[in-house]
Amino acid sequence: MSRKILVVDDEKNIVDIVAFNLHKEGYDVVVARDGEACLEAFSKENPDLVLLDIMMPKMDGLEACRKIREKSQVPIIMLTARAEELDKVLGLEMGADDYVVKPFGVRELLARVKANLRRKEPTEPVSDINILKFGSITIDLGRYEIRRNDVALDLTNREYELTKFLATNNTQVFSREQLLEKVWGYEYFGDVRTVDVTIRRLRAKIEENPESPKYIQTRRGVGYFFNNE
Repeated sequence: MSRKILVVDDEKNIVDIVAFNLHKEGYDVVVARDGEACLEAFSKENPDLVLLDIMMPKMDGLEACRKIREKSQVPIIMLTARAEELDKVLGLEMGADDYVVKPFGVRELLARVKANLRRKEPTEPVSDINILKFGSITIDLGRYEIRRNDVALDLTNREYELTKFLATNNTQVFSREQLLEKVWGYEYFGDVRTVDVTIRRLRAKIEENPESPKYIQTRRGVGYFFNNE
């Protein structure tokens, strides 16, 4: 079954180009032209990924992203014509997994779509070998799930992948550039602040005290690591 992509942008020429190239890659495409239409299409179509412009009429992409995150952890890639750091950080803080700055190349966009669709439902039965335990944290590789004190956490794809990568390489310190390469999974065109924002979001969900993290720790001047003690 082909994956369904919701493309949300008020610029017709961009929508046409993106939709054409996604169709060529075998994706089903649904289009919306503003934030309100985005939410309607999202509820009706249940897409596998959302490409979401920031600057739109009626409701901007940041607010639409926030509302989607209230009910779903579907991958969201923000599209923005502005390269300001604030726009990028706000999108990530609202729960976006990634962003692309306009004008963007088709190959770059398709690479990001493919990378953000890597998460798949498990096909193998769950067994003890698929379960990693670190104190109050349980990573269930079979169910693609992370639990804290036996309560499942509501994580985005990127947050899950980042936790799994750090935990399965526990105590090894990775720079932000290395994490972009290993976890984001393609030649990243953005900046390393993306890692910092994702780590901050992740700590808020995993840690008992995000201001004094027990599991996802920082080695100042080097990078991040998972503490298994």
